[in-house]
Formats: sequence, C-alpha cells, structure tokens
Amino acid sequence: MNLTIKPFNELNLKELYNALQLRAEIFVVEQNCVYNDIDGNDELAYHLLATDNGHVVGYVRMLPGGTRFKHTSIGRLVVHKDYRFKGLARQLMEEAAQWIFENWKSELIQISAQKYLKAFYQSLGYNIISDEYLEDGIPHLKMELKYSTHD
Repeated sequence: MNLTIKPFNELNLKELYNALQLRAEIFVVEQNCVYNDIDGNDELAYHLLATDNGHVVGYVRMLPGGTRFKHTSIGRLVVHKDYRFKGLARQLMEEAAQWIFENWKSELIQISAQKYLKAFYQSLGYNIISDEYLEDGIPHLKMELKYSTHD
C-alpha cells in the first residue's frame, strides 16, 4: 500500500481517472445517489491517494479554508469495497489531518459526515457541531476536529 498526497495539477491522468472512478462507484452507484461529484473543488484540493499495485483503492481530498467551508476541510473519503474494514479509512483520515495541521498550519478541520459514520469520526476526535441535515438526499452532520485535541 502506498499513500501519496498531490495537488490537482500534479495528478497524472491515470491517478485522476482512477480516483474519480472510485468516487463514482461508491457515491453514485453503491449509495444510489445521483449528484454532481465533480463540483469544481478538485482543482483547489490536495488529493490523498492510497494505491495498491497501481490501482487507487482509497482516496480523500483536502480543501483549504474558504472553499467548501470557512475552515480547512476533508471530504470525499472512499475505500474500495475489497479494502474495507482493514483500517484504511482511519489511516487516510489521520494522514489527511496530520498533513493539514503541518502544511496549512490550520487549527481546525471541518467535515460534512454521513450520519451513519458518526461514531467513526468521533473515534478520530471529531465533534458534532450541527443538527442533522440532508445533503444529496443523505443524512449528514457537520463535524470538526480542533488541532489542540488531535494527537
């Protein structure tokens, strides 16, 4: 397993295609949710890719403050179905948070978390900061991680 962080303009075509394909497989097909995944923010993001034998098997994007949220954010977390329940999602979220805290010197990370993953994000130190809301027809919670509480 190889983890790589790159800005949009350093992704090669295969990495970009594989990441977008994985996002579509999970968010659109598996979750049966028709929405515009390619939302214009990918070009502003840093992309964390987990690859195995040249294939993207996990992914998350990191956005600077003032794009999706007021503060820095992490989103589009996906793990290929064959790689789930092996700690990869946790590894991706921890790596992304560490990178944001070290490179962007951010004090706060915000996420829009699918409600069914609330306990997972809480186990990473995220706190709920909103009531439940619908995003693309799926219940979500806005959550945040403060640097001071991150180990």
